[in-house]
This record gives sequence, structure tokens and C-alpha cells, in this order.
Amino acid sequence: MARNNAMFDLTGRSALVTGAGGGIGAAVAVAFAAAGAAVLVSDINGDAAAAVAEGICASGGKADSTPLDVRDRAAADAAAAQAAGLGEGVLHIVVNNAGVTAPAMFAEVTDETFRRLLDIHVLGAFHCAQAALPFLPTDGTGRIINVTSSAGIIGTLGQVNYSAAKAGIIGFTKSLAREMARKNILVNAVAPLAATRMTETIRTNEKFATAMMARIPLQRWAEPEEIAGAFVFLASDAASYITGQVLAVDGGMVM
Repeated sequence: MARNNAMFDLTGRSALVTGAGGGIGAAVAVAFAAAGAAVLVSDINGDAAAAVAEGICASGGKADSTPLDVRDRAAADAAAAQAAGLGEGVLHIVVNNAGVTAPAMFAEVTDETFRRLLDIHVLGAFHCAQAALPFLPTDGTGRIINVTSSAGIIGTLGQVNYSAAKAGIIGFTKSLAREMARKNILVNAVAPLAATRMTETIRTNEKFATAMMARIPLQRWAEPEEIAGAFVFLASDAASYITGQVLAVDGGMVM
């Protein structure tokens, strides 16, 4: 019997992915394009975003790029409008993936780094979601997908600032899902774990790497491409009755 992937088809839909110059964000942008979506690849590193978009186009997909600091509301407004331009005035999917880490034990965490992480993760998601609101469709295809972490669910040693920001994303997701349900717009979050630049410090430090591996039942780090399918699922018709949820894609670390 032939496989039917129509439920995961994103043809005719437009997407904005933040923090997509590399890692999970880039993998999500590529996966969306492969599923048929037109994707605006955004990143604070405009050159990195452009390279990802060029790669998508070279493979036959549809993409554009823009530099974007999600802390800048005017820039978020412009990005949302640009992404909607790829969908004839409609922006179907927003992925709030932009993020950074600043590991430090609690006594060494500064006001500056604490605020910076909250601004990028939480305020950035707020900016991009609200900027997209005028362009999101109410026919059931509108999606907001936020990126959180196991750090926001169970906590992580030496990452009070990051854990607080990612926990904030979970509260933001659940509250926004309740409100957006009235408009038939679905809001969910993904809590991924992958081998990316953000996790390099943990993966290359023998002590940290050993402790982390002991927490992962599957005993390995995912590649970013393994994470991207969860985003395609949540963006697609296959997830038409799912909202307000946090999907952990972390090898079983959070159960």
C-alpha cells in the first residue's frame, strides 16, 4: 500500500523561523521547505540566515531570509510582514526558536545575563507571536510553535537563567493557546535536545557530558534533523486537534 503523507503536506503555507541560521532552527526551516512551505529564515546573524535560505532554494524549495534580533519589536513586525508576503499576505506558521545560553552557577549569575536570556527567549517569543497575529489565518492552519527545553521542565544545574526563561516559554505557550483557541490558532511548544552549538560546552566537557548521558535513556544526542520532524508534525494537519502542549523530543530524558 502506498504511503499517504498528505496530512504532513505544507504546500501553500508560509512560515517564519527565528534563530534559523544553524542548528535546530536551520533544520526546521529546511524540513518545512521540503514539506512544501515557503520559509522566511531569520537569525541575528543575517549571513547565516541567507546561507540557509540559499541552500533551500538550491534544492528546489522556496525561501527568503532576513537578519532579526527578536528583542527588537520593529524588526519582528517587519519580519512577520515579510514572511506573510511569501504566503500572499498570510503567515501560517511561526516558530520561536531564537535562543542563547549563559551557563553559570547561581552565585555567579549577573543581572545582565539573567535579563538578556529573558529578553531573547520570552520577550522575543512575545514580539514575534504578537507581530504575526494580524497575518495568522483562523481557518485552522495557523500555528505558533515555541521552543522550550527540559531545563524549563525539570531544571538544569548551572542554568538558573536559562531554566527560568524556558519555564517562562511554557507558561507563555499554555496561556496563549487558551486565548488563541478562540481564533482557531494552535499554540504548542517543543522541548528538544540535539547536538548543536548551544550544547557544545556540555558535549565537549567530559564531566558534563558523562552526567548528561546518564540522564538520556537513548544514550545519544540527536542530530538537528531528527528534531525537525516534530515541528513539521505540529505545523501540519496531522496536529489539528493539539494545542497547549509541550512535546519533549529528548531521547526520553523527560518522561
